[in-house]
Amino acid sequence: MSQGCAKGCELCSEFNGCLKCSPKLFILLERNDIRQIGICLPSCPLGYFDVRNPDMNKCIKCKIENCEDCFSRNFCTKCKEGLFLHKGRCYTACPEGSFAANGTIECSGPAQCEMSEWGPWGPCSKRKKRCGFRKGNEGRSRKILQAPAGDVSLCPATTELRRCTVQRTQCPEGQKKKKEDQGRRDNTNEEINQKDAKDSRSGGKRRKGHLRGTVVPVTSAQ
Repeated sequence: MSQGCAKGCELCSEFNGCLKCSPKLFILLERNDIRQIGICLPSCPLGYFDVRNPDMNKCIKCKIENCEDCFSRNFCTKCKEGLFLHKGRCYTACPEGSFAANGTIECSGPAQCEMSEWGPWGPCSKRKKRCGFRKGNEGRSRKILQAPAGDVSLCPATTELRRCTVQRTQCPEGQKKKKEDQGRRDNTNEEINQKDAKDSRSGGKRRKGHLRGTVVPVTSAQ
């Protein structure tokens, strides 16, 4: 350390104060009339942002209008009293489409909907049935926990669908209907067979009766 330099300063002059700080410290240049006086600090004060580089760490003054503290040269983090902060700039009122969040002086964008987490995917179905198909849809849902000004129409969808593929299974009612149809067909066939048999028997009887009632004429010998 140069003789007569303040603590943390490695190089200094009587006219300009510190010229080079220790590696972990930041140099801040304060104006004193026409002179700039360098001092070494462990962190930059309000109204300055820090810049680290291999040669020397520096404190740079915020240049944003009406800004009290900043993160970088173009991004304010705290405005002067009575002003509103929005996207790194200071305003007398929040820009159109934004508002002061939770009673603070920081403006935020349009109110966001607060949504619950998505629920699990439901069973694969098609036309409200869960059988008799291979490709269908499955859905899941979520709830609107909070809507801006109570208007749920501004919130995103609460349901979601996606395609699904399952192994085709026969619906129970389809199996029952199939059995009923088969039963009706069997009954119809049985009725037809019974009718044919009855008609066959009736025809045989008529032929026998006709033979029995037939008189064969006998010619007398002359």
